[in-house]
Amino acid sequence: MDHLAPSVSVVIPAHNEERTIAQVARACMDHTPGVLEVIVVDDGSTDATAQVAAAAGADVIRLERNQGKGAALQRGVDHARGEILLFIDADGQDDPSEIPAMLAAFEPGVDIVLGSRFVGHFRPGAITRLNYLGTRFITVCVNALFGIHVSDPLAGFRAVRASVFKQVKIQARGYDIEVDVLLRIVRMGGGVREVPAQRSARPHGATGLSSFRDGTIILLRALQVRFARMPRPDRAAPRQGLVAKPAVERLTRPDKR
Repeated sequence: MDHLAPSVSVVIPAHNEERTIAQVARACMDHTPGVLEVIVVDDGSTDATAQVAAAAGADVIRLERNQGKGAALQRGVDHARGEILLFIDADGQDDPSEIPAMLAAFEPGVDIVLGSRFVGHFRPGAITRLNYLGTRFITVCVNALFGIHVSDPLAGFRAVRASVFKQVKIQARGYDIEVDVLLRIVRMGGGVREVPAQRSARPHGATGLSSFRDGTIILLRALQVRFARMPRPDRAAPRQGLVAKPAVERLTRPDKR
């Protein structure tokens, strides 16, 4: 491992993912340069998610009741020690072998890197038609509201500078966590980069996402962030990003197979 690489904390919120969590956690350990810890936050699971994750070598935080993805992610961040926070879902749909490319995208002025499924691609069965169209609609709304041009604001596979994340006052408790984090960083003047990511079909179980209910909550969260009074960035906090104006950079779309 390069001794100059920033330390990385992988945070994986999980709810009833005993059949996939071990593979995801181990793959993150294997593929993350500078990995300091892999933290699995068991969000009130009724199965053996916590035990399986611990047996795989992850640090496990167990919530007694299901509080939502956003709450679980925030709890993991509270315990994380790395300079970079990397988030990945526990369901096995994201590919941890793409983590090195995501971390390599951090340069001065870049505060958050999104693994865009639209710059990359969806494998068969990875997303329903309804969710695909809903994500596209939300993306158009977000870009119009904030004057940016991101392709996948809902990507859960992403990495953020810890020093920047800790300046952001997150309010989301559920699936609106992705837009809450991204758009608050944008409002602070943070730089955004997107890298290609592939999304596979869920190997086991079913998503807890409700297209209409959660889609509405996500849109309302975007509106709330857009018109909220934002605190000024802490100029004394150590950071390498937070540029004066929001900057979005997208890396080249790969050939689709």
